[in-house]
Amino acid sequence: EVQLVESGGGLVQAGGSLRLSCAASGFTLDYYTIGWFRQAPGKEREGVSCISNSDDTTYYADRVKGRFTISSDNAKNTVYLQMNSLKPEDTGVYYCARRGPGCSGSHYAFGSWGQGTQVTVSS
Repeated sequence: EVQLVESGGGLVQAGGSLRLSCAASGFTLDYYTIGWFRQAPGKEREGVSCISNSDDTTYYADRVKGRFTISSDNAKNTVYLQMNSLKPEDTGVYYCARRGPGCSGSHYAFGSWGQGTQVTVSS
């Protein structure tokens, strides 16, 4: 059974950092792409970052470039999202999701989802 479990969310002040984890089970990361998405109340789910292990590519939404870093530890079957210089507008529920080879910023391209972890950035 494919499972994705996010962790690492919390409450942080603006300018602070958090590291989110997405632990995968039921499959190995080597051949799949993991994306991070976030959803604020009343807003659409938006793509944040993505890592494609099959072709070693990454994607970052413009609003997080230079602040967030995605990485994959295939030995632990876990993808991380290091978030620095957090802003109040980064607040939301962060989800990780799986698709086949190749990154995409669209949540419609991803089929398996975790339950999400809340990130709240106070001003």
